[in-house]
Amino acid sequence: MGVLRWRSSIDSSISNVSSQRLEKLDLEVLTALRLAAYQLGWLDRIPPRAAIHESVELVKRARKRSAAPFANAVLRKLAQSPSAGNPHSELIRAASTPPALAMASSHPLWIVQRWISQFGLQVAGKICDYDQSPPVTAIRVRAASAEEALRRDNVQLTAGAFLSDARRVHSGDVTKTKAFAEGRVVIQDEASQLVAALVGEGSRILDSCAAPGGKTWSMADRNPQSTIVAVEAHSHRARLLRQRVAANTVQVLTADVCDLPVGERFDRVLVDVPCSGTGTLARHPEIKWRLKPEDLTNLHSRQLSILRAAMKHVAPGGKLIYSTCSLERDEDESVIDEAVRANESFRFLDARSELERLRSSGRLSAIDLASLVQGAYLRTFPGLHPCDGFFVAILQRLR
Repeated sequence: MGVLRWRSSIDSSISNVSSQRLEKLDLEVLTALRLAAYQLGWLDRIPPRAAIHESVELVKRARKRSAAPFANAVLRKLAQSPSAGNPHSELIRAASTPPALAMASSHPLWIVQRWISQFGLQVAGKICDYDQSPPVTAIRVRAASAEEALRRDNVQLTAGAFLSDARRVHSGDVTKTKAFAEGRVVIQDEASQLVAALVGEGSRILDSCAAPGGKTWSMADRNPQSTIVAVEAHSHRARLLRQRVAANTVQVLTADVCDLPVGERFDRVLVDVPCSGTGTLARHPEIKWRLKPEDLTNLHSRQLSILRAAMKHVAPGGKLIYSTCSLERDEDESVIDEAVRANESFRFLDARSELERLRSSGRLSAIDLASLVQGAYLRTFPGLHPCDGFFVAILQRLR
């Protein structure tokens, strides 16, 4: 995870002492160099000789024995290089241009440029800084007894930032507890919990892109008398969804929401579309190196198709909640605006009013709602909020 978070900074350090261009190296050799470089520059409990030895051995085990002397020489130079070291948050906060911020925070320049254009330099800097550290684990407490059970298992909790039934893990391993094994607590980012809470109550609920099922489970807990149809296009993910959300009220369909074999309409429809995931880079840093600008165009088309198909299944007076864990307007406002502009049967609901509803019911904690709202939409920012970056738009069908 450390290598993935700091890959461009690591590559820059290696390039400074390498006699060969990095793009010319075999991937196995480059990977071994990156592992050692991270240990040398970012970790302080591993002796340099051990980091060098292990990575050179990895090169040999990868059947690249001829490259072992080269790897050894590069890493020995790197161990003596004064430029090796972990960039600090101060450098990220001091960055005043897109290239400086991209370099200091080890993010692709094109992503940083987009964020600065959309949100400004200060917000972009906070997002980049947040991405470079492991995020706090958030849980949803499903049973009142679970909290005391976790304390007995040496898990210390603090209150959630948004929701009354959310907790943040201060110390301990939730996954090794009996409460987790029994499903009395669920690991779920708090922004994801907030999306599910905004769906509200309905007698029939459609979760149109359901896997892995965290939001489905949350909605089922909050609507124990409702029928929930959870749709997943891929059969293996649908199987995992059935195993995870073992509730009699949840019907899992293996189908494409664009060709859904369901005729009736629903009071509530959640459209949590597949997206780039740029709001989750703190926990999925590999995304920033895999994602390309052209991917956003393809995602936009797919998301628009899913949203338009899901809109057909909303009952008159019913609500549709569109969400992504992306920070990109191509996947968020642009998709919503294009879909609603072509369909006069829907109107926007103000996100602040929906949040006020949650607060009046006691589910939302005391928080500055203005920080969560941009126009009619809800948006969480990593670094400004202690959670993943999510976008939410709420629509209501008029007729």
